[in-house]
Amino acid sequence: MMDVKLFCGANSEYLAEKIADHYGSYLGDKSLLRFSDGEMQPVINESVRGCYVFFIQSTFSPSDNLMELLLLIDTAKRASAGYITAVMPYFGYARQDRKDKPRVPISAKLIANLLQAAGADRVMTMDFHADQIQGFFDIPVDHLKSEAIFIPYLKKQDLSNVIFASPDVGGVKRARTYAKYFERSLVICDKYRKRANEVASMTLIGDVTGADVILVDDLADTAGTLCRAADLLVEKGAKSVRALCTHPVLSGKAYENIEKSSLQEMVVCDTIPLTKESSKIRVLPTAKLFARAIRNTHEHRSISALFVEG
Repeated sequence: MMDVKLFCGANSEYLAEKIADHYGSYLGDKSLLRFSDGEMQPVINESVRGCYVFFIQSTFSPSDNLMELLLLIDTAKRASAGYITAVMPYFGYARQDRKDKPRVPISAKLIANLLQAAGADRVMTMDFHADQIQGFFDIPVDHLKSEAIFIPYLKKQDLSNVIFASPDVGGVKRARTYAKYFERSLVICDKYRKRANEVASMTLIGDVTGADVILVDDLADTAGTLCRAADLLVEKGAKSVRALCTHPVLSGKAYENIEKSSLQEMVVCDTIPLTKESSKIRVLPTAKLFARAIRNTHEHRSISALFVEG
């Protein structure tokens, strides 16, 4: 069996070190050189010939994170690595997964093409913005689910008065997974956008009077949708509102929006590092799950065994 070597991009070292620790290994030796204009040159400082190489890098902003990952993959390919896996806890540019109006890109497909062109043999990620993005790849994709992180957390909570909610129609399937698993009710916040990151109006489908509501979403950017949904749920009689959100993108006025909102708590994963502390945000670790997925991949064992069955 090929040797395993783990490497990481510069801005994902905080998570990669924990993954390597859970795996029982260490991060490989690499350097990131820059020309005076900012152009990057990653250098792998040890042999990867014939090895099973995993590059751990979330592709959140800035776009340098994506570029570094592509260059690392190309570096390993040209160094005769045996098998290359891009471990992307957060898969950036996934929100543009279709043409919803004329003359716009399908950026998720472009990123898939770039990863394959660079030389990736496999991609491992958590919670695509849309499941169908897996179909953009012609290589294996291990799509881990945050349910494996959130459900054990929720099992420790009192859910006797809980109703699960989706902050938009597109996230109904995701929220229904939790409602089905815990045998609770589901409501939907139907939103209408005039433009990106701006919710024009929102209505509630379902009754939340006196309930403790848990919103479920895959990512929070400005957190406008989640905060608007939380306020609406309280207006409609919810006793309390919390949120589960896999990827804390949290750009713009996100932290301010969360602090001012009716959200009691937002529970997120550490796929993206927080840029500031917030009393309302709780971070759950993903390193153990990714380490187990990496081990199962290397040992040709099932990845689905890591999922929480509903």
